[in-house]
Amino acid sequence: MDLSRAGISLARLRQRVGLVFQYPEQQLFEETVFNDVSFVLRQHKSFSLSEIEQRVKLACASVGLEYEEFRRRSPFELSGGEKRRVALAGVLIQEPSLLILDEPTVGLDGQGKREILSQIGKLYQSGKTVIIISHGVEDILGIVNRLIVLEAGRILTAGRPAEVFSFLLQADKLTFLVPPIYKLCQDLRAEGWKIPAGIFRVEDALAALEQLLNERNCGVQKTTSLGY
Repeated sequence: MDLSRAGISLARLRQRVGLVFQYPEQQLFEETVFNDVSFVLRQHKSFSLSEIEQRVKLACASVGLEYEEFRRRSPFELSGGEKRRVALAGVLIQEPSLLILDEPTVGLDGQGKREILSQIGKLYQSGKTVIIISHGVEDILGIVNRLIVLEAGRILTAGRPAEVFSFLLQADKLTFLVPPIYKLCQDLRAEGWKIPAGIFRVEDALAALEQLLNERNCGVQKTTSLGY
């Protein structure tokens, strides 16, 4: 959809597309979590209080927030990860079909990153289209199936993660985006290790290396047995 064309309904577009800012405190403004999450619905004047409450409960549940625990709390007193969840709930209550998340893991500790990415993964699995803007590619590899790399405002390359990483290394461009584990596996293959191509997750690399080492150990044991 070209937003520069005449006749585009921005109101309808905002109902379809939800945006969560990089710094959620910039979009949180109400005194309580309930008021912040329900703000959009309360502006329509067409929802009853019970309908709003039910929608807030569902939105909170979808991002892993316990409704009764958080409903009366100030969003400004929450942790960084909890603020992101509240901001996300405030977007989800509008039931958008597409979500855009700007650097959702920035500033979070390891646990906070895992929690927010787990919730984002569940939203994707529920059928929503999710676009994540991030420099921390390694953080999001567990939930993405396609990468688009931009350079100077233009698409440099796009495709499945392994395809993108291979292109960046061959072109020697933006190689800081390539996970070290992908580079390591590539170097090991160059040295003759029979590691499958396209590995970019640590757990997959460990499994492949373990299998190779087991096969080598079995080969050594057989050779020793034949020697006797």
